[in-house]
Amino acid sequence: MAVPISQPRERVRSGDAKIDRRGRRLNVPPILSYGFRPFFLAGALYASLAIPLWLLALFLIDVPTGVFVGAAWHAHEMIFGYLSAVMAGFVLTAVPNWTGRLPLSGGPLVILLVTWAAGRVVAFLPVEPAVAAAIDLSFPVMLAAAVWREIAAGHNYRNIPVAALISLLAVADLLDYLGASILPILGGYGVRLALGVAAIMLALIGGRITPSFTRNWMARGQMQPLPAPMGQLDQVALATAAVASLAWIFVPEAAVSGVLLVAAGTLLFIRLSRWRGWRALRSPIVLVLHLGYLWLSAAFVLLGLASLLADQTIESAGIHALTAGAIGTMTLGVMTRASLGHTGHAIETDGATAAIYALVTIGALLRVAAPFLPGYEATLIGAGLAWSAAFALFVVRYGPILLRPRLTS
Repeated sequence: MAVPISQPRERVRSGDAKIDRRGRRLNVPPILSYGFRPFFLAGALYASLAIPLWLLALFLIDVPTGVFVGAAWHAHEMIFGYLSAVMAGFVLTAVPNWTGRLPLSGGPLVILLVTWAAGRVVAFLPVEPAVAAAIDLSFPVMLAAAVWREIAAGHNYRNIPVAALISLLAVADLLDYLGASILPILGGYGVRLALGVAAIMLALIGGRITPSFTRNWMARGQMQPLPAPMGQLDQVALATAAVASLAWIFVPEAAVSGVLLVAAGTLLFIRLSRWRGWRALRSPIVLVLHLGYLWLSAAFVLLGLASLLADQTIESAGIHALTAGAIGTMTLGVMTRASLGHTGHAIETDGATAAIYALVTIGALLRVAAPFLPGYEATLIGAGLAWSAAFALFVVRYGPILLRPRLTS
């Protein structure tokens, strides 16, 4: 399920559109040639702005919002705004490699991007919940439809679980709107479903790309032993994580949920240790994937302890270990690597990229630790500014790369 990086091959024609064998359309602007380009850029830009805006709303000024207010707005926009954009960038780039079909590009990609942007705008407007939901839901529904269509057309049935998880994001978005408007009893289910989907995707996809990229890097350096191959332990860890996520979604306060979550986190940590990530200290662009998976393990354990101890402070730490930690770190790790590899640049860590990884790590650490430290508000502000700065720096460093044509060899 990793996004492979291949070398450009000779150009061919498909109808009236000039296309090379990598599936890049040659008669559209570079930013619209592949899904990762506009959606990584838009997602990073939104993340860099949404957190400072949330801090302003929390401590200084009233920020006008629509259906969701306060913490509900913050959670909804970080999940269905920033995270959904990054997921779109990933799957729209991965699917052509899975299916051998042409990537979504040009006009269809613009339509998808506009629907995502419309959902972000409506979050600030005082419109009816049904109208806001219809506008916002159009993006995950269209994205899921596009993924299902390509998987079916390419007979790539082994990746049906990814299409199903993307579809569940649309369901989660709907549940979030219902819980905020006409069915308060559903409050929390939409967010937990979306975060559960994200956790499973990180466990599954992150569990493929992390050892794969680590193995490739170690093989080039003739390091032994290589990361352990996929085995029974990995399957048990993934199955336990999936069951634990389901339990947390539906009965987060139950003791069985706590036991399952702690067990899943422990198994994911054992799985991570088999990939020998400590050897990647010399390569931050490899190491960051291990850090993201470590955050995922910690998130499961913290959420499990929160369920067992009925402790909301630990629950907050667990949620932010998953969001600011695992999601923030892993998405930036994938975004930087894919942006370099798919544009023909060497997959190496420069100073700006290392700073991106450092800032997101500092931000996540501060956010998770904030409830346990004195000076909560100051720590929270520092965490938000560091985390959002990581995404702002991504926009500055990688924006020009995403806007320009692929380098030719």
